[in-house]
Amino acid sequence: MASKKVTTAFSKYTVQPTGIYGLINRIFALDPKRSTGIPMNPQFRNPPPGALDPNTYDDPVTVPAADIAENPYWKRDARRRYPRLSTVTQADSVALLEVGSAAAPKQELIGEAGSQQLVAAQEQGAKGLAVAFERNIGLAKDVLGPGGMPPLPSGMHVSNTAGKKRYELEEVQSYGDAYPCRTFT
Repeated sequence: MASKKVTTAFSKYTVQPTGIYGLINRIFALDPKRSTGIPMNPQFRNPPPGALDPNTYDDPVTVPAADIAENPYWKRDARRRYPRLSTVTQADSVALLEVGSAAAPKQELIGEAGSQQLVAAQEQGAKGLAVAFERNIGLAKDVLGPGGMPPLPSGMHVSNTAGKKRYELEEVQSYGDAYPCRTFT
């Protein structure tokens, strides 16, 4: 009696053949205990998919979010910080090389004369870097490093501005010279 009550797990959730088709299935099937794969649907979806006309559905519109022109995705997306692109034109780079920047000025720009000098440097820079280098050969000497090499990227400097090393290797925690791995403390 207990053996008749035991059912397989798939028969609880899938439709199984009954009657003469169940008998044929048990005789000719390679694995009669295998599921048919047809799920049981005790309930129907109401309304069924595709029954509603999409033209009858009104999307609720909120005024600030629905304005696509003034509300781009990168402003709404708080999960990411999108990079802000910046460009440096040749005119800007010539002005930086000749006059300097606000953080590191090459010469002090005071009042009207300083702004006129900056405008003149940008106008000369509009002609291009090549023209600026032909006119003033020593223009990039302050920017270039020792031996006329360009500056290293920010993370590749071995020493800080005071000339001291940024890190020290300890012999106890580091591998020998034969091993090509370094440890930083």
